[in-house]
Amino acid sequence: MDTSPVAPHRLDPAGGCPHADNARLLAGAAVARVVLPGDVEGMAVLGHDALREFLAHPEVAKNARHFTALCEGRIAPGWPLLTFATVHGMTTADGDDHRRLRSLVSRAFTARRVEELRPRVEELTARLLDDLDRVAEAGGGVADLRRHFALPLPMGVICELLGVDSEYRERLHQLSNQVVATDIAPPDAVAANRELVAVLAGIAAAKTERPGGDLTSALIAARDEDGDRLSQEELIGTLVLMIIAGHETTLNLITNAVRALCGHRDQLDLVLAGGASWTDVVEETLRWDAPVSYFPFRYPVRDLAVGGTVIPQGTPVLAGYSAAGRDPAVHGPDADRFDVTRPGREGAVRHLSLGHGAHYCLGAPLARLEAGLALERLFARFPGLDLAVPESELSRHSSFVGNSVRALPVRLGR
Repeated sequence: MDTSPVAPHRLDPAGGCPHADNARLLAGAAVARVVLPGDVEGMAVLGHDALREFLAHPEVAKNARHFTALCEGRIAPGWPLLTFATVHGMTTADGDDHRRLRSLVSRAFTARRVEELRPRVEELTARLLDDLDRVAEAGGGVADLRRHFALPLPMGVICELLGVDSEYRERLHQLSNQVVATDIAPPDAVAANRELVAVLAGIAAAKTERPGGDLTSALIAARDEDGDRLSQEELIGTLVLMIIAGHETTLNLITNAVRALCGHRDQLDLVLAGGASWTDVVEETLRWDAPVSYFPFRYPVRDLAVGGTVIPQGTPVLAGYSAAGRDPAVHGPDADRFDVTRPGREGAVRHLSLGHGAHYCLGAPLARLEAGLALERLFARFPGLDLAVPESELSRHSSFVGNSVRALPVRLGR
């Protein structure tokens, strides 16, 4: 059992590329001590097998009543990660509460229901490619693919599912970006959270007056039908989670996949020649450059041994998806190589980047559909597309939660 006094890794609130630190930490152990913003002590599970065990462990909770430092009043208001711990929704619920909240939205994300969305996703993708082409033409051949394509696709789809009008979408993205930022100042974090809740409460109030066939109206009906089934706080918390998770992850996934393919033209050529599928691209991107790097939080309900390290009861634990994706113990000595033909280990999942266990990502089928279609149509129309600046010059996300870049300037290569 690891009891060595290794100095904890201080996570950089400004984010940055996680892979060098991940490799260094993984070389030491599958679980690492970390220091979160505000000098809050935590741990991160980095190894694939350790993370898979931890995510499904029956004595690991999501409810913040198990977060010792929070319960003892040692977490300051405006802490950048506070929303991840305290939002009222399925990501912070356990047991029956989790099953109750998940059941209210799960029908919208079944494989069958998602497949019914395919024509709308195709239509929206085609329109956005036209827009991207026009922006590039006006910009001397260069356009920000993240802003004009990778963002409006998943944001458009999730907002249509929720019945959110287009006038709100830009502001909702800006606010969700602030909520997941880990370098945000406390007053700004408080203000962003309050405004996000206020905007969504306003949308919910309008839907209460004029319900439709959307998911928000269905949630409101559940709230009004039986307060024990969904409270007002849980309604707003669910909308917060749906907006953020419903677009940020897919936005990063599409962005990271385009970066990976532009940096590995042999892999792109292989896919365009039919030697691998766009599904392979999506899965390898999820493994190689996970859209979420360190996801907060889970809490052991007792001292727990994971991957040879004891995690004390009540510790806030991060799920290290980007580290697990490149764990050489599972993916071999070439784990840091992008290879769309890479097979999964026999008897094991190819990656954990969409979670594992009871809290497995509810929107995984939709994210895979959106990303696969987006990449296929993008490179079918612009097979010569390439980065307009070197990869090293791309500015990173201001977060160690989200893993991507702020902008992705590309030349379409008509």
